[in-house]
Amino acid sequence: MSLRIEDYALIGDTETAALIGCNGSLDWMCLPRFDSAACFSALLGDARHGRWCIAPCEPLVAPPLRRYRPGTLVLETTWVTAHGRVTLIDFMPPRDHVANVVRIVAGVEGEVRMRMELVIRFDYGSVVPWLRRLDDGRRLAIAGADALVVQAAVEPHGEGFTTVTEFAVRAGQRIPFAMAWHPSHEPPPPSLDCEEALRSTEGFWQEWSQRCTYRGPWHDAVLSSLVTLKALTYQPTGGIVAAPTTSLPEMPGGVRNWDYRYCWLRDATFTLYALALAGYLAEANAWRDWLLRAVAGDPAKLQIMYGVAGERRLTEYELSWLPGFGGARPVRVGNAAAHQLQLDVYGEVFDVLHHARQRGSPWEPAAWDLKRALLEHLEQAWPQPDEGIWEVRGPRQQFTHSKVMAWVAFDRAIQAVEASGLEGPVERWRKVRSQIHAEICARAWSEEKRAFVQAYGSDQLDASALLMPQVGFLPVSDPRIASTVTAIERELLHDGLVRRYLTRGQDGLPPGEGVFLACSFWLADCYVLLQRLEDATRLFTRLLELRNDVGLLAEQYDPVSQRQLGNFPQAFSHVGLINTAFNLTQYPEHLTSNRRQR
Repeated sequence: MSLRIEDYALIGDTETAALIGCNGSLDWMCLPRFDSAACFSALLGDARHGRWCIAPCEPLVAPPLRRYRPGTLVLETTWVTAHGRVTLIDFMPPRDHVANVVRIVAGVEGEVRMRMELVIRFDYGSVVPWLRRLDDGRRLAIAGADALVVQAAVEPHGEGFTTVTEFAVRAGQRIPFAMAWHPSHEPPPPSLDCEEALRSTEGFWQEWSQRCTYRGPWHDAVLSSLVTLKALTYQPTGGIVAAPTTSLPEMPGGVRNWDYRYCWLRDATFTLYALALAGYLAEANAWRDWLLRAVAGDPAKLQIMYGVAGERRLTEYELSWLPGFGGARPVRVGNAAAHQLQLDVYGEVFDVLHHARQRGSPWEPAAWDLKRALLEHLEQAWPQPDEGIWEVRGPRQQFTHSKVMAWVAFDRAIQAVEASGLEGPVERWRKVRSQIHAEICARAWSEEKRAFVQAYGSDQLDASALLMPQVGFLPVSDPRIASTVTAIERELLHDGLVRRYLTRGQDGLPPGEGVFLACSFWLADCYVLLQRLEDATRLFTRLLELRNDVGLLAEQYDPVSQRQLGNFPQAFSHVGLINTAFNLTQYPEHLTSNRRQR
């Protein structure tokens, strides 16, 4: 069957992740890290490019039923045939030096015939490994620096370049499979006790989930999104990837296909806020510490994204042998946007450190030295045009959101001096802050649109304007905010959901994409600020309905085909869900939307 993006579910070990379809096929996994080359790439091609499928080999009499065990990332997929019912349990044990994937076939009723097909293709589907049998019966696949060792409770055999086995599973019977990655120059790790691994993995996630402090009406949805964020965290450094995939298209068959297996600075504030609000201060502090390490260096060379360990070189290139998801090409690895000028990230760095301090994170003296160096550069850089929050691949412009976030950088530095007695040229910063504010109000406001527009002199609206009251640039009582929201409702809504902007080729790419889910959560947040609570709840409920059967969201959604679009699952979408749930639950005592609150 041809799968949709929403037909996949996520498993992970907090260092990498895998996507498994409702058909039992593991179609995407990169080892040993999120940004390593994939050993299963069928997601962006077909079975020839690598997959691991375990499923009934007899017809189904009902659609597959999937769920995560409560509070965990242990996935269960249940199939019903004319002869019985079987459940496939998929998970990755939290990393303890070895990356493992475990798949347990559990008979529930009757007897079901099953088939396993294993196609290992290293380097994004381009390298066929050598395969040999070890003395203990396991199979070892090796190519270059990579090795995978596979253990199976039933004896497999080769068919062409595929490892296969067929077997029957009866009620009460459990048949385990496991796979472990290791460097090819090292000996294979020992065999895994799959049932013990299941118990320890379930215990790990349940203990973590019990720390969640959200007690509102959307607890299950919030916890599911928090588990997703944890799964997208690279545990050794605290970095959080935007998504575990590359090149899932933002438009069916289109070219807006990007690699999201990296850490974006602009995600930092929203993510830290969500984690801290839900009681996960250790993860929030680790994310802050990752950011401080990553951005250290020449302020003029601040990047908008880094690798999971803070790597700066994210060279973009295309994988010509992969046909892409649904034929969407090119398939890209790396991201050239890492070297764009996006002035808003300066404000994001200041904002995340501002909120870390508010949430009680230990003070880092080096952080203030970094902030002063960044501001010294930003004093000269903020008037420049840039590529903006949406990373356009067309000409640079004077993007409104970039200027607003430059204002945020100076504003948060001034607040730090006022609140903590830190030293800095605060009077000069106040003048720059006032200058930026006045320029935005004069040049980004359109009398014709009765709204703040995307860039100076533009007639385009942009959903990033919804963040202006949330970062404190203008109070929500300012009539220009309500007017801008009205204009966005008029021009950017598609079936009640928010587009980033109208793609008309001005961003250097062919027009067309779905609605951007994070922007829809921002609109709900604005509704809360404007005390339009019924509208906020209605929109939030609609967004919850867009999640797939196991609670996951991609970056975008197509209201016409009613399909998810873009890389999946998307951290930014899940962060938006968490923050909006808190806004609605705690209104009016506390608004996470008002990011300028002391």
